[in-house]
Amino acid sequence: MHSSFVRFFASTIALVAAIALVFHSSPIARAQEVLDGIAAVVNGDVITYSQMRDLVGEKEKVIRNQLKGEDLVNKIKEVRLAAINDLIDRQLILQEFKTKGYQIPDYFVDQRVTTIIREEFGGDRQAFLRTLQAQGYTLDRFKQLEKDKIIVQEMRRSAIKGAININENQIEDYYKEHAEQYSTPEQIKLRMLVIRGSGENAGPRKMIEEIREKIVSGAEFGDLAKMYSQGSEQESGGDWGWVDRKKMNEDLTKVAFGLKPGQVSKVIEIGGSYYLLFVEAKKAATFKPLKELHDEIEKTLMQTERQRLQETWIKKLRKPAYIKIY
Repeated sequence: MHSSFVRFFASTIALVAAIALVFHSSPIARAQEVLDGIAAVVNGDVITYSQMRDLVGEKEKVIRNQLKGEDLVNKIKEVRLAAINDLIDRQLILQEFKTKGYQIPDYFVDQRVTTIIREEFGGDRQAFLRTLQAQGYTLDRFKQLEKDKIIVQEMRRSAIKGAININENQIEDYYKEHAEQYSTPEQIKLRMLVIRGSGENAGPRKMIEEIREKIVSGAEFGDLAKMYSQGSEQESGGDWGWVDRKKMNEDLTKVAFGLKPGQVSKVIEIGGSYYLLFVEAKKAATFKPLKELHDEIEKTLMQTERQRLQETWIKKLRKPAYIKIY
């Protein structure tokens, strides 16, 4: 019940929580995490180990199920370091808000809490309060978390206020640089018949030449592939489905894409084995025109520019700040 709110509540806590670095996965290090303490200081504001655990607990469970040993330790370090830097940035934003003398009216927060109760609990205020209590938070604490969340969001917006202009040249350049992303390569529907060689024995070569003659005379390539091929796709009649130029090695690719639909290749010898290729159909390469992608690319570039402006602003906040990670 109310699982979406629990996820929402956890993400709200994460906005103002902080994390600590892991230096070892030894029993001593794990024992130290049991005790609370200072993980970092930002201009006098303390970030604690307990806040760290609130933030990264679920993510670390996933990592521990996926990795082991040194890879596990390094990944946890990476996750915690990235998160603590993000949360240090958030703390700097909150401090900047206070320095500027800004205010968030209490009714803003009250309205948000009312919305949460209505949308996540069907208007049941008591169920909402019971959930808070189960999470170990008071209503006042939750409101403070929500207030901090609003502040961070609005300060980030304010930092990049004003129009962000993306010109046509930027859009065209992005389109050209990412052309492969917006295209489908040329493809062929391919069948392949393979006969493995055996040293100086001329038998395999003679055998595949005879098979080719039967195909040219009208025999079905797939039927013969089922009977004679020693390749991995024998049971499906040598059917490789639709393939592009990246699917096979260079020698086979060059021959295959030079064939017309309905045409069988000459015998190809590679590494002592013999191949016949048969192209059933072809699809030409397709490209989405710029006019169809214009708005999508513009949005992408605007988002990139917003991110750049926010990072520049955060660097300005960090420059004079006292920050210490323990």
